[in-house]
Amino acid sequence: MGKTTLVKQLARRFKARKVYEQFEDNPFLPDFYRDRDAFAFSTQIFFLMSRFRQQEHLSQGDLFHSLTLSDYFFEKDYIFAKLTLKDEELNLYERLFNVLTVQCPTPDMVIYLHAEHDVIMNRIAERGRIYEQNMDPNYIRDVAAGYHSFFQTNSKFPVLSIDTTNIDFRTDKKAVDLIVRAIEERRHSLESLSKETPSTQANLPLPGFGKK
Repeated sequence: MGKTTLVKQLARRFKARKVYEQFEDNPFLPDFYRDRDAFAFSTQIFFLMSRFRQQEHLSQGDLFHSLTLSDYFFEKDYIFAKLTLKDEELNLYERLFNVLTVQCPTPDMVIYLHAEHDVIMNRIAERGRIYEQNMDPNYIRDVAAGYHSFFQTNSKFPVLSIDTTNIDFRTDKKAVDLIVRAIEERRHSLESLSKETPSTQANLPLPGFGKK
């Protein structure tokens, strides 16, 4: 399965602090899936401020955990905003986003989970959220393309890209083991990686993963 399941698995291994996206707190989300044009802006602004408040808390650190794992990264919000907002709404959103993002911590690594379109749609159906049951497949394709485009041009942090089409993190111990190893290598090489150019940090492939 997906990102939240993986965070739970990794947090157990690393004894890390867990941070989860609070999407269910957004009162506009069910209406957004019913009528995206009418509710996109209110939905996106609520998410932006909610995620920013979480990031503020993260930046304060944690005396009891040396590592923090989150099931989202702050720039995710902008990826969705570009897909859903009209031009004038996006211009206003960007002004606010640019002010807030400089105050958010930069992740040491982002794990990018992706899968084939049919698999994603099946997983959405399995999740059983009522407001997602009539999800537009084209919108999901656009979201996937938005993520792909972002990570192709990202230079802010290293990215571990994993095809999860044939992986279920609830049962695949080997997959989790490989990710743990990659994270440990990343933690041990922070100083040397910081001296490299952004382009060399943009992708950290995980050996052994891909379509079967």
